[in-house]
Amino acid sequence: MKKFNWTSTIRANVFMLKCVGLWPERGETYQRDFYTFYAVFNAILIIGGHNLSQLVNILFVYSDLEALAATIFVMITNILATMKMYLFVRNMRVIKRLLLVLDSIHFQPKSLEQEKLIQPSLKIWKKSYTIYSSIVAVNVVLWSIAPLMNEGQRLPFVAWYPFSTESSPNYQIIYVYQVVCIWYITIANINLDSLTYALMMYICAQCDILCDNLSLLGGTETDFSTTLRECIVHHKKIVCFAKEGNRVFNMIILGQFATSTLVLALTMFQLTLVDPLSEAAFTHLSYIIGISTQVLLYCWFGNEVEIKSSQIPYAIYKSDWFGRSVGVKTSLLILSVRCQQPVRITAINLFVLSLRTFVVILRSAWSYFAVLYKVNNQ
Repeated sequence: MKKFNWTSTIRANVFMLKCVGLWPERGETYQRDFYTFYAVFNAILIIGGHNLSQLVNILFVYSDLEALAATIFVMITNILATMKMYLFVRNMRVIKRLLLVLDSIHFQPKSLEQEKLIQPSLKIWKKSYTIYSSIVAVNVVLWSIAPLMNEGQRLPFVAWYPFSTESSPNYQIIYVYQVVCIWYITIANINLDSLTYALMMYICAQCDILCDNLSLLGGTETDFSTTLRECIVHHKKIVCFAKEGNRVFNMIILGQFATSTLVLALTMFQLTLVDPLSEAAFTHLSYIIGISTQVLLYCWFGNEVEIKSSQIPYAIYKSDWFGRSVGVKTSLLILSVRCQQPVRITAINLFVLSLRTFVVILRSAWSYFAVLYKVNNQ
């Protein structure tokens, strides 16, 4: 049977990471070549410059709640994206090795039926990637064209520069600079998130394969024992894969959830300050939908990992276990006990990625928004 190519599913995802300088092809990490220069140049000029201009602006508006909220509600997301890039680059060797593990014999589908079995998980990730990218792209387009739809020379984002941006050609240069920066950061952010979703999707697919292999256990005692040993090894590798991936991304997840709560609250607050039918209102609403989708996908894929892994004990029970030797039954019992604790994706063990966590985040964001609204109206 032809070897299944797991990474073909995320080909577009990896290509976009290459475009923004976050996926060197030569070796496991950066080398001394033009691509590394390109990545460093983007990190300093685009990421560093854009974030610094917004951070400095806070010094001039910190006493004005409305101006402060207008400055930081997008800046927080940009700083988080920068942190994601740093953690991703630092753990790039581990991430690439995790993707190589998928090509090992234990992670390969054993039949065409198993290939069909995992297709729903792969298709869900592809649809999620497309929908999430489209929602965020619409929001960035609105930000990019907003100054062109209003009278006067207004930049897409509030920021400070050591020269006047009201006259030509300074205004046009900074306008293009901000648009390039937000598109670059957005592309990086979307594809780093999507790669995290992909790793969780792979865990779900592996659980489907393991459940199918366990439920089909049968035949002679020798065949049963041999296949069972392979299933035990497969389960251990799935758990190791999940733990290693979680170790790489748990700080990213923690930062994402902490900042998303604040960003949602600030954006809802911004929404109350503009005309409900204005262009700014549509931009803020689009931003809320984008952030909510981002967090929802983290929680949904994490929830799927827990659900899929919790089905393993039931697959064991479906096997032809009765009538087997005491040694085989003991092995099945030990495996079943180990699988009682499902695989969970966490943020440094503070909370589990689940739909329940998503609801908690939305409630917290609403509470922070209510406080901001009350303070501003006093």
